Amino acid sequence: MAAETGTMPEIPDLEVYLGALCSRILGQELRRVRLGNPFVLRTVVPPLDAANGRRVEGLERLGKRLVVALEGDLFLVIHLMIAGRLHWKPSGAAIPRGSGLAAFDFGTGTLLLTEAGKTRRASLHLVCGRDTLATMDPGGLEILTADLGKFREVLARQNRTLKRALTDPHILAGIGNAYSDEILHRARLSPFKLTGSLSEEESARLYDAARAVLTEWTERLRAEVGEGFPDKVTAFRPEMAVHGRHRLPCPICGAPIQRIAYAQNECDYCPGCQTGGRVFADRALSRLLKEDWPKTLQDLEREE
Repeated sequence: MAAETGTMPEIPDLEVYLGALCSRILGQELRRVRLGNPFVLRTVVPPLDAANGRRVEGLERLGKRLVVALEGDLFLVIHLMIAGRLHWKPSGAAIPRGSGLAAFDFGTGTLLLTEAGKTRRASLHLVCGRDTLATMDPGGLEILTADLGKFREVLARQNRTLKRALTDPHILAGIGNAYSDEILHRARLSPFKLTGSLSEEESARLYDAARAVLTEWTERLRAEVGEGFPDKVTAFRPEMAVHGRHRLPCPICGAPIQRIAYAQNECDYCPGCQTGGRVFADRALSRLLKEDWPKTLQDLEREE
């Protein structure tokens, strides 16, 4: 069983959410926002009622946050965190007891925000102005729109393990535990290799792998959803090469996939393709992981 207790949506999941929302709410009036749990709302100015009656002028992604741009320079910012999910229901749908956090009512239907489990980490902000919205951006590079030179520049700012660099939202935007594993496997690079030791050829390989994996999975998920709404967002997919496939054979070389589990995190890799046959034990990496890995889910939340 994977060490993760939940799966934070990453670029492919979030882009599919955006596409599904665009066809349903872009240009529509947000009639009302209903709260099922007041703690999901993290702002008080402007008041949430200020969003009611506003037309949706745009939808965008800010790292791992989804942004609904409303007329009047207002922005609803939704961060799903680990267990938050969105659901499209008929207009006026009730907020589910227990898991329901908020409902956004449109003439075309109701968007529900839910969160599994008892710990509430998903959040909703209503902010005024793009300058305020910009303060919520962790600042990571959007690799799908960046060139190789910029990618190399941001990796060179700190000497981090590749796993950590890929998942740090201050370095790269929108990549998490699942797709970082897939990217590193595609690039044939060890998750524990340091950014400072990358050759030019290796950094180019990593750049190409990241863009290819994220693009391919976004297209795959879009095809799966079609005209529907993405109700089953998960990082544990049988088509993945390494993530969530502990002890299963690597689809490239056949070596059993290995896993390093630390706190609420995990790293899946192929020793045949990525580490020259070396298998790492958790305790052998304990010092490295203490220094270069979020120690708790709270640490991860602060960084996101």
